[in-house]
Amino acid sequence: MPELPEVETVRRGLAPVMEGGSIIRVEQRRGDLRFAFPPDFAARLAGRQIISLGRRAKYLVADLDDGMVLVSHLGMSGSFRIEADEGGSLKPGVFHHARSKDDKHDHVVFHIDGPAGRARIIYNDPRRFGYMDLMARSALAEHPWFRSLGVEPTGNSLDANELASRLAGKTAPLKAALLDQRIIAGLGNIYVCEAMWRAGLSPVKLAGRLVTRTGRPRRELDVLTQAIRAVIEEAIAAGGSSLRDHIRTDGTLGYFQHGFSVYDREGKACPRPGCGDTVRRIVQSGRSTFHCPRCQKS
Repeated sequence: MPELPEVETVRRGLAPVMEGGSIIRVEQRRGDLRFAFPPDFAARLAGRQIISLGRRAKYLVADLDDGMVLVSHLGMSGSFRIEADEGGSLKPGVFHHARSKDDKHDHVVFHIDGPAGRARIIYNDPRRFGYMDLMARSALAEHPWFRSLGVEPTGNSLDANELASRLAGKTAPLKAALLDQRIIAGLGNIYVCEAMWRAGLSPVKLAGRLVTRTGRPRRELDVLTQAIRAVIEEAIAAGGSSLRDHIRTDGTLGYFQHGFSVYDREGKACPRPGCGDTVRRIVQSGRSTFHCPRCQKS
């Protein structure tokens, strides 16, 4: 499943075409994806202007001029691509790309008249685990998909004090706690493994031990917080990781995976200078955890 950096990369690729643009019409080619589309989905979007395109955790959130919000989740294999309409002003080589060979999986097509000219934004999803919905902006924060989400790992929201308040008293392993979307929103398996390695923390350490009895963050939590922020920022800058199905909206692959320190590197040498050990894989709650037992003892 695409993680937060991949979704943010998609948002940044779509924004120049969508923001400020008007939805001319929507082709809805099936009645459902993972869930059914809302009633009159295509008709309700036609004619609406897109005020802004944001992201919350792994959700894309497009604010419309009528106070509604178009919410999209990529699921396992969902992706968007942008194609210029014939006669449009969108420059070839920027957001003009050939239609996917798997066009049978093109389930939704948004026809946009935007700042860069007319374009088609096509949602393709072979596994159909993604989903879309329309809801009022005023109700977004209390919607079941959003109301329990934790702090974002980007921007200034995440700091050691905030994380300490969320980890205090937790008896779950650190890996499990960091994957809990109620604690940190959008943080996934790849970047949790990478951040724990950078911070030198064991994935089986009890999360609550990073917090003092008085609720203050220990030094290790300060280091971990900085590692989380850094690894997410670097991954976004690199265009995401492009594991399996993920590509950016311009059709190119991300390349952060070439800089992984531990993720998916079982049996390979730990890259930390002077370590000399190898990366191991353990299974926690049915998911692979990659770590260096020598570097990540604490």
